[in-house]
Amino acid sequence: MYKKIIAGLGGALALSLLHETIRKNFDNVPEINKVGEEALNKVLDKADMKITSHDQLYAATLAGDVIGNGMYYATTATSGFNIASGLAMGLGALALPGKVGLDENPVAETTQKKVMTVAYYLFGAIVTKFIYDKIK
Repeated sequence: MYKKIIAGLGGALALSLLHETIRKNFDNVPEINKVGEEALNKVLDKADMKITSHDQLYAATLAGDVIGNGMYYATTATSGFNIASGLAMGLGALALPGKVGLDENPVAETTQKKVMTVAYYLFGAIVTKFIYDKIK
């Protein structure tokens, strides 16, 4: 089981590194972090809590993304469901924000952002499967 967790976290870290590198260097690209920050703020508002520092909000969101994505990949991308899990996660990242009252524009404003968002999550699943195959 620990090998699946290691692989899942590796895929999640690869996804985050890819996203952050592209986000910081190019225009008209997905900003998955903004959806996560908005979601975290909404949850914290319900608990009457607030993170006032942008750096702390960013760090908390990034940590939550890596852990959540890692656990998802560990349970899905290490099995025969690997490619489909990445596609499902990417499509969910496009469809769910609007359905739960979040701004979908950071990931779905343009066709380019939509395609890239799905590709990021697919990349994470592929990296997870690669790592898992090497360590199992």
